[in-house]
Amino acid sequence: MTGHIATAAVVIDASAQKVWQAMTDPAAVKKYYFGTDLRTDWQPGSPITWSGEYEGKAYEDHGEILEVEPPRLLKHTHFSPLGGRPDVPENHHTLTYTLTPRGGSTEVRLEQDNNPTSEAAEHAAGNWQMMLDGLKSVVEGEPAAE
Repeated sequence: MTGHIATAAVVIDASAQKVWQAMTDPAAVKKYYFGTDLRTDWQPGSPITWSGEYEGKAYEDHGEILEVEPPRLLKHTHFSPLGGRPDVPENHHTLTYTLTPRGGSTEVRLEQDNNPTSEAAEHAAGNWQMMLDGLKSVVEGEPAAE
């Protein structure tokens, strides 16, 4: 991992398999990932896109699937044009989701590398924490915060 690392984590009262299902099902993802439309086939080397509208502006973030080890590890690249930086590989992030069973619960840890400053890493961590909290709400059957 390079640059400043953004980290977010949550413990979800569900099996890793149930959490994995919510992380990889586009209908579930739309409920907790800021209304985004997810497209991918989850195969290493395949593209992954997230599209939607943010503050009235259409967007399409993109990346590449790097590793998929159900139900414990998911790694992909990510680039968002909303960040205002050029779409070149050195501005892409790698996101690593690690699922760890904790008794009857599952800890989900997300790390995003390649943040240019500690402030950028803190901002990204806050956004990812909101997303993971939404994942927890969806998996545990509570309505996700809008």
